[in-house]
Amino acid sequence: MEFAELVMRRRTVRRFEETPVEREVLEGIARLAQRTPSAGFSQGQRVVIVTDPQLRRSVAETCGEAGYDESGFGRWISECAAQFIPCVSEQIYHRRYQEPDKLDEDGSEIDWPTPYWWVDIGKTAMVLMLAAHDAGLAAGFAGPQDVPALKAILGLPKEFHPVGVIPVGYPLPDKRSPSLKRGWLPFEDFAHWERW
Repeated sequence: MEFAELVMRRRTVRRFEETPVEREVLEGIARLAQRTPSAGFSQGQRVVIVTDPQLRRSVAETCGEAGYDESGFGRWISECAAQFIPCVSEQIYHRRYQEPDKLDEDGSEIDWPTPYWWVDIGKTAMVLMLAAHDAGLAAGFAGPQDVPALKAILGLPKEFHPVGVIPVGYPLPDKRSPSLKRGWLPFEDFAHWERW
């Protein structure tokens, strides 16, 4: 699929078949996400891939799946083929920017005007979603409501923060988000040339 078509056709899906997806396909998605840029080539992003049904249910609980189910969206976070959980370590970025080639003129770590670890893990999440779509699958995104519980379930090292859960699988007809009624912002309001 051409990149423009991939971007235009991708959408957040909230209902999947639980049909397993081959490990090689899931690994291919993760390998593409590993190629996401990072500040200073810090590579502070990681991904956890969950395929075990019971573990998927436990992960989904930390995202408030019961509330989605009560709202008519179903158990879409756990009822999928796999979950990708993108995680990031702010500390890896600090360690990288304390290395000699990244120090300020005065020998100190830069003053971070933007916390690029959040930028980079957002890129990783988007590549995961696009790569899933390119592989003939669909993907959604759920924010964890109980981060400490999610970290414990996944056995994450203390310095890693899970930013979300991306359920992946073959799509089924789903309930569309009522937020879509807002429509797209006009392009003229989105893109500004030369100055705002």
